[in-house]
Amino acid sequence: MKRQRRPRKAAKKQLVQAEGWDEEVDEPLEAPEDEPDETGWKTSTAQMAGLSRLVRAGVWALVVSGPVLGALAFLSSSAPAQGAAKPAAAASPVGPAGFAELFVSAYLQAGQGTERDLAPYYSGSVALAVKPGTRTATQSTVIASREVQPGYWSVTVAADVTAHDDKGKSTRLGVQYFRVGIQATGPAGAGGTEQGATAGYAATSLPAQVAAPAALKPGGLAYETDRGSSSADPSVETARGFLAAYLTGTTELDRYTSPGTRLQPISPAPYAAVKVTGVQDDSSGSGQQKVPADGTVLHQLVQVDATDQAGSPVSLNYALTLKSRAGRWEVASVDDAPAIRASSPPSAAPHTTTPSPDAATASDSPSPSNS
Repeated sequence: MKRQRRPRKAAKKQLVQAEGWDEEVDEPLEAPEDEPDETGWKTSTAQMAGLSRLVRAGVWALVVSGPVLGALAFLSSSAPAQGAAKPAAAASPVGPAGFAELFVSAYLQAGQGTERDLAPYYSGSVALAVKPGTRTATQSTVIASREVQPGYWSVTVAADVTAHDDKGKSTRLGVQYFRVGIQATGPAGAGGTEQGATAGYAATSLPAQVAAPAALKPGGLAYETDRGSSSADPSVETARGFLAAYLTGTTELDRYTSPGTRLQPISPAPYAAVKVTGVQDDSSGSGQQKVPADGTVLHQLVQVDATDQAGSPVSLNYALTLKSRAGRWEVASVDDAPAIRASSPPSAAPHTTTPSPDAATASDSPSPSNS
């Protein structure tokens, strides 16, 4: 092994020396046999050349496939993880609320001998002592709905109840409140907990009559300046002209509105005449005879007495936003609700009810009830 290494080392030494002195050196006629190096690997010139070509091919493959790999990485990162849990949809109270409202109406109408009318709503044992049709709900609506536990709802229904005696006389008892428990099946959109299941509802008992909700006194409104109904105030005149056009259709609405607004008069016109009885706004000062600079905004609360097509007066309130332009006030919007002062929440107020004459008469005798 050592004897074969010496000629190669000598030849390399001669080649280096020749390059340094620009001498020509005869290359050995025969290359020494391939030999394993000290690590045990056997190498040759052909093998090294093949390895070099393989490396170059691998580099070019990486270069060419770079955009493809990048696109795949982007798609995989943007796709949702298969194992990620989707947020649960909030259960909707609409189905249970509607079912409870129908149940209360049927309950008030039912009586002895017609208990089967409640079977679609409540499958429990029912024995009613009152005569059928003794009470009816002329109007009803859901005022509260709360999910007691998943798929189980507590629903409160307000019903305008009328009593009927044997002689056919009707007596309005006023608004009464009934609470009922409703179980729901089906998906969350139906108030249930089982996705893909068929929606269904069942009352867990007969309704319970409950007290009216606490009455509230509204917070203070933002209209602290009283303008009255003087025609000398330009803002009042704009409100008067706009509401007359809006409610009666007798004049063009555009002449009272800001450019770009898309307000349309009520059609068909519900009223024949409109009278402004009072205006409040959020400006400072008691008098406003001149229109301020362009772009000034004013909020109004307007009280009107409108006369319908039959000649009957109807009292209405409108919250308007006015904006000044070119020396005049123009209506920019009919607001969704009157503006309230900041940090002015409603406060509790004692619940008072003024009974109707019919209800006062009915109080002298025991009112019918379901058992």
